[in-house]
Amino acid sequence: MSARPKPVDTAIDILRQRFGERLSTSAAVREQHGHDESYHGAAPPDAVLFAQSTEEVQAAVQVCAAHRVPIIAYGTGTSLEGHVAALKGGLCIDVAQMNQVVRLSVEDMDVTVQPGLTRKALNEHLKGTGLFFPIDPGADASIGGMSATRASGTNAVRYGTMRENVLGLTVVTADGRVIRTARRARKSAAGYDLTRLFVGSEGTLGVFTEVTLRLHPVPEAISSAVCSFASIKGAVDAVIQTIQTGVPIARIELADDVQMDAINRHSKLDYKVAPTLFLEFHGSEAGVKEQAETVQAIAAEHGGEGFRWALRPEERSKLWQARHDAAYANKALRAGCGLWATDVCVPISRLTDCILETKADLATSPIPAPLVGHVGDGNFHLTFVFKSEDPKEVAEVERLNERLVMRALAMGGTCTGEHGVGYGKIDFLTAEHGEAVALMRSIKLALDPHNLMNPGKIVRV
Repeated sequence: MSARPKPVDTAIDILRQRFGERLSTSAAVREQHGHDESYHGAAPPDAVLFAQSTEEVQAAVQVCAAHRVPIIAYGTGTSLEGHVAALKGGLCIDVAQMNQVVRLSVEDMDVTVQPGLTRKALNEHLKGTGLFFPIDPGADASIGGMSATRASGTNAVRYGTMRENVLGLTVVTADGRVIRTARRARKSAAGYDLTRLFVGSEGTLGVFTEVTLRLHPVPEAISSAVCSFASIKGAVDAVIQTIQTGVPIARIELADDVQMDAINRHSKLDYKVAPTLFLEFHGSEAGVKEQAETVQAIAAEHGGEGFRWALRPEERSKLWQARHDAAYANKALRAGCGLWATDVCVPISRLTDCILETKADLATSPIPAPLVGHVGDGNFHLTFVFKSEDPKEVAEVERLNERLVMRALAMGGTCTGEHGVGYGKIDFLTAEHGEAVALMRSIKLALDPHNLMNPGKIVRV
């Protein structure tokens, strides 16, 4: 007597009849979709579906729900805490082909897009409208993925994170229903705020198929600058004073001396190898000039020197590209080594203490770990450059990462300011939220009672 087929095999057979070649079970495709850009171990799904519409996502989820097959949504794979690893196997729904602008309202300054559209493609589409989408996590991530991880980035200090800029979502829930979390009104007092519930849920509550975003006017004037400091304390204190003074700065990024050395080598630049701030000002011509003068004076009080300005678009692009290429620069520091990127966020008043204590930790370790940060909102990152096949180095990175997180929590901060939890930081969630994790688990089970949506992420069920 032949064995009964596994539920996942039955589901794959049904999906293949519906989707043909857009349903792949090839080893190479599965492997590609089983990992993100993080150090955390990969886990390939059983099959990958390249979906093209809300209706197709709904049909696939309904099949998976009927056969209790896990579902993992996939955008561009740029997440950093193992978000897309198929820990229980199942179906990966790749939304890259769902990359259209559905609706644009210049008058209302909002846009509805499919989840596979990337942030760079969106801003290219917006050229000539006088509007732009400011959330910039560095990678050219998909809008769906950015919404799922509650991404932020270099502009967050002025424009906020995805939490503030997602106005509504179309979601396919775990049982195959299609819901819309909000209308287009800028505010509402009607019912639970489902948009905020789903933003940051990391694919554990549903699959996003449309995202409505808040847009912002392109500034009349933009000016960028780089300034080095004699000490990292001086650089961070300058940031804190800038924020407390109320300067509406658009970007204020910190790179320590290790990071600046890596950036110089990789991008063929000649910045001073010292703690450095990358700054950008948005506004009117007069407003940008006033902001720049204020911040320059604050920086001087804290040992800042050698302001280098970038006024033309191509100069600003080169400056920020060097910052965004930091990960590639870090990888070049040690040949044949892997990267473990981590982040925390603390109240701005504790930022200096947190960074100084972290740097003291790193000074006693053989593992190089360049530090960068969106320090205007208290968020900074370490990238450990280590030999992933060396158990001693892995243990050392785990030790340093845990100390970093627990330090941030002790200062009233969070285990992750923007990378998200995935499964890489799942053990830290209870330390941060305590009994609230049980409530998160209850919400998860209320919306996904069979734990089909990206199982093993955020909370354990």
